[in-house]
Amino acid sequence: MNKREVLDKHREYLFSCVANYYDEPLVVDHAKGSYVYDLDGNEYLDFFGGIVTISVGHCNDKVTGAIQQQTSRLQHISTLYPTEPHVRLAEKLAAMTPGRLQKSFFTNSGSEANETAVLLAQIHTKCQDVFALRHGYSGRSHLAMSLTGHASWRLAPTAVPGIHHIPNAYCYRCPFGLTYPSCDLKCAKDLEAAIQTVTSGKIAAFLAEPIQGIGGFITPPSEYFKEIAAIVRKYGGLLISDEVQTGWGRTGKMFGIEQWDIEPDIMTFAKGMANGAPIGATIASAEVADSMKGLTISTFGGNPVTATAALATIQVIEEENLVENARLMGQRLRAGLDRLKEKYPVIGDVRGMGLMQGLELVEENKKPSPESVRRLFELTKTQRLLIGKGGLMANVIRITPPLNVTKDQIDEALKKLDRSFAQMGL
Repeated sequence: MNKREVLDKHREYLFSCVANYYDEPLVVDHAKGSYVYDLDGNEYLDFFGGIVTISVGHCNDKVTGAIQQQTSRLQHISTLYPTEPHVRLAEKLAAMTPGRLQKSFFTNSGSEANETAVLLAQIHTKCQDVFALRHGYSGRSHLAMSLTGHASWRLAPTAVPGIHHIPNAYCYRCPFGLTYPSCDLKCAKDLEAAIQTVTSGKIAAFLAEPIQGIGGFITPPSEYFKEIAAIVRKYGGLLISDEVQTGWGRTGKMFGIEQWDIEPDIMTFAKGMANGAPIGATIASAEVADSMKGLTISTFGGNPVTATAALATIQVIEEENLVENARLMGQRLRAGLDRLKEKYPVIGDVRGMGLMQGLELVEENKKPSPESVRRLFELTKTQRLLIGKGGLMANVIRITPPLNVTKDQIDEALKKLDRSFAQMGL
C-alpha cells in the first residue's frame, strides 16, 4: 500500500481514539538502529523510540536474532507449563533489582503490571486504600485509569474504590506556590495528612513513577522519595515503583528509583524491557509475592519469545555498558538543551535524567503553550527528527533516544532542534 491507502484504512478500520502524531501522520515502513524510514523512503532520527521503548536500537541484530531462534523452537505454551526462558528471566530480575525483590509475575503491558502490583499490595496488607500522584500515568485498564492523575487519559468515569491522589513534586509549577528547598517538601509531607484524613489510618500502597512519563518528565527533588517511603511504611503500606518508562538504564542507572537510593517493595516494568516486544512484569519480595494465593495464569505472560527478547535486550544493555552510555550521553544532551533554553525564551524548563529529558514550552509568565509544541512538532518532522510530547497541558517535549545513541547523533538532534526553534521565531 502507499501512504494514502494506509491512512485511509487507518481512518476506516481503527478506533478513532487511536491518535497519531502530526497534521499528516507519518507512515513508518521500517527502522534500524536510531533511524526510522517512512513509506516514501525518508530517513528520520528517532529520539522518542516508540514511547520510550526502543532501548538498544530498532531491530537490534542480537535481539532479533534471539527472537528468531526462539520462534523456530517454541512460540507459545502459556504459564501452565514452565519453560526455560520464563524462569531464566525471572531469575535475572531477582539478581538485578534492588533489595529483596525476588519473585516475578509476567504480563503483556505496563497496565497489567501495575494492576498486578496494586492487587498484590491489597492482598498482602489486607487494606484497600492506594495513593498515587497527580499528573501520573499508570495505563489504560479500568484500575490503571483510576490511578492515572491526568484527565486526558481517563476515558470514562472511574469508580474503583480506595484510589487517592496527592500533589506531585512539580517544582516548576509547585501546586502549593512554594519554592524548593524552602518548601520543606510540602508535596511529600502532604501524603501523611491525606492518609490521616481520607483513610482509616492504614494503607495498601503508594504507586509512583520515579520520573513522571506522560505527565511531562516531572522529576522530584533528591529527598522526595525518602520522605514518601518513610510515610508509606509508617502507615503499613508498600512502595510500588512504576519503572515502565524509567527502567533498564534510561535515567543513567539501571532502575529509576535507584537515583533516590530507595528499595521499593514492588517494582513494575514494560516498554524498554524487551526493546519493543510486548511484555510486562511485576516483581516483589518472596514474602509479599507469596501473599497471593489461589489460581491465576497469564496466557501470554512469560511467553518464551518475549522472555527471550527481554533476556537478549538486558544482555545487550549489560555487555555494551549502555547504562553508563545513557548517563554520559544524557549529560551531553542536557547541556545542549540547557543552551537552547538560554537561547529561546519559549523553553521555560528543562528537566529529567540521563536519556529521559523534557522541555516545557511556555508563553509569558509561564503560561503553558501547547501551540508551540504543535508548531515545533511539524518543524522537527520537516527536519527529519522524531520527538515525543506530554504534560497535563500538552506543552512538554519528551526526548528519549535509544540507550546506544552516539555523540554524533546527540549533536545532530540538537542542531535539528535549534533550527526548528529558530524557525518558530519565538
